[in-house]
Amino acid sequence: MLSADVKTQIRTIYKGIADSLPHFCPRKEQNYIVAEISKTLAGEYDKHRRIIVVEAGTGIGKSLAYLLGAIPLALASKKKVCIATATVALQEQLLQKDLPFFLQQSGLDFKFGLVKGRQRYVCLSKLAMMVEDNNTTQMAMWQTKPDPSQLDTLSTLLYEYNQQKWNGERDTLNQPIADHLWQQIACDKHSCHKQHASHRQCPFHKAREDLDTWDVLIANHSLLLADLELGGGIILPDPETLFYIIDEAHHLPNVARDFSSAQATLRGAIDWLEKMEKTCAKLQNQIKSNYIIAPAQAMQDHISDLSAQLTQIASYCETQTARFDNPDNRIRFEHGVLPESLQIQAENAATLSNNTLKQFNKMLSLLNEAIKDGDIAKHQSEALLSETGFMLQRLENLQKLWKMMAKKDSLKGAPQARWIEQLTGRQPDYLFNSSPIEVGFMLESLLWEKAAGVVLCSATLKALNTFNHFTHQVGLSLTDGSRYLAMNSPFDFENNATLYLPQMKTEPTHEHFTEELATKIITLIEDEQASLVLFASYWQMEKVAGLIESKIKTPLFIQGTASRQDILSKHKQLCDKQQQSTIFGTGSFSEGLDLPGDYLTNLIITKLPFAVPTSPIEQAHAEYIKIKGGNPFLQLTIPDASRKLIQSCGRLLRKEQDYGRITILDRRLVSKRYGKSLLDSLPPFRRVIE
Repeated sequence: MLSADVKTQIRTIYKGIADSLPHFCPRKEQNYIVAEISKTLAGEYDKHRRIIVVEAGTGIGKSLAYLLGAIPLALASKKKVCIATATVALQEQLLQKDLPFFLQQSGLDFKFGLVKGRQRYVCLSKLAMMVEDNNTTQMAMWQTKPDPSQLDTLSTLLYEYNQQKWNGERDTLNQPIADHLWQQIACDKHSCHKQHASHRQCPFHKAREDLDTWDVLIANHSLLLADLELGGGIILPDPETLFYIIDEAHHLPNVARDFSSAQATLRGAIDWLEKMEKTCAKLQNQIKSNYIIAPAQAMQDHISDLSAQLTQIASYCETQTARFDNPDNRIRFEHGVLPESLQIQAENAATLSNNTLKQFNKMLSLLNEAIKDGDIAKHQSEALLSETGFMLQRLENLQKLWKMMAKKDSLKGAPQARWIEQLTGRQPDYLFNSSPIEVGFMLESLLWEKAAGVVLCSATLKALNTFNHFTHQVGLSLTDGSRYLAMNSPFDFENNATLYLPQMKTEPTHEHFTEELATKIITLIEDEQASLVLFASYWQMEKVAGLIESKIKTPLFIQGTASRQDILSKHKQLCDKQQQSTIFGTGSFSEGLDLPGDYLTNLIITKLPFAVPTSPIEQAHAEYIKIKGGNPFLQLTIPDASRKLIQSCGRLLRKEQDYGRITILDRRLVSKRYGKSLLDSLPPFRRVIE
């Protein structure tokens, strides 16, 4: 239960924040969200299901609402708060603006910080080894012979770290570093061992020590899922001690699905297995213990058997030439079911890759013991840890793939999506892929059942005015004890914005639609200072741009011709001078783009954001719904388009005083039966429909 002291504390903090801000506008919607979050996390509604889903419209101030609803309660109940976001922009806003402000105004005593994965930190041992004068050591660490400029770059990094001018995080570098170069000096889980003296004071382990003192942790969705997949409490604190706030939660299903998938090539795997054999021989020579003999010999047998099995699978693929003869060079297995002959080979590959992984782990345990006992010289141990860490990562991925390919799907749930892609190039190869279609069951077992409490929030979670689509995606239910809250934006949509649907001669499926788009857009941006035109595809955006560029006077900024930041900066500069500017963008510009006030008054949406099920996962999902007697268009495509359309329209009004016009050039909103439900799910703009 929420104690009287915590309730009083929350009210006092809110009043203090309101008094400290000269233009603070109290929102009843924000107050209600604060109360519902704190009561849910305290277990007032359900002691065993402390989960709340919150859709908070633009302008409510959801960040302050969840900080106020969660942090005082967490501190009082000896819990921590983990805020997971989908974008770097929101992480930076929380870290640099929202949390410092809340800490200052609340009077609470808490620490906070941003949790990053190992790959964001330098491995000092690797860095030192790669700039050593010892040529043998250097060449063991470098994947290719370094040039002088690379050595200079790394020498400078080591010097700046030793002089305490750099803290070892990639994000704090004075000068950016090339990805391929950073990957060679980055910390990784396989070669980073705190028990080794050379690793104890590394930037990653120092950061982890800081993490233990934090009360509020900021992470991204991927890091959250990485921790959960390991069982929880490995990267982040134990789920039982955490209140999770998952912001931008509409991204969670896709991130979880991508995180749970696996892929690997056949001939590529055979090539590195051959190198692994040499690595194992090297380990056997370096480790003096007799215990290395048995696993080393077993490894040779397993690698040989696994390579032979992958070769057999490649031979199978070579007999399927006709089935690969399609634009995607792809075979997708209907309902995730492999042909019997391939199923047997997949099961063999799963068993062999698992046995190989077990033996390799035995060898690595012996390597770690030898290093700990000082039986292997430092320069040799670092090179071996780096080399074996790389091999282990690839072997774990290979084992995961074949386990997923071979697994018999449960009749109760959705099958895995399984497919093969034929790769062309100097060395033709075959890429095997497996991915879950639905991830709700995984989130239920890894997070919902374990967490001390969860808040899932976003400005757009509902589709077609219900939470049904979202809850199904993330494995929740409207009747499982979880709470659901939808608070509309306080903006005056009817008076501040017009939704305009002009007459169109064609619909998006017509061959002349693109030409009509170009003609309409020229008219719609004429005499308008700040315009944003959103397209459903790159090719149509580029086609329309080519048709109108020579016919308009306004400067035109096209996504892909410059960085997003550069485009927005130039657009704002023109607007500040009262000059015209137009931006062309695709789906990624329909979310997270903030152009308040006079920076955007004319929004044009060219086409309803229907996702074409071109990916094998989407095709498999549609297939699964059909076999269950459902309609994929109504159950997947329409709800997804509803949410995306709301997001696109949300680009116009960012602050209470903003104004403007939204034009949608897709007449299917009025010509198709589903159009009314899409229109009715939008905010109550003033409508003008020709």
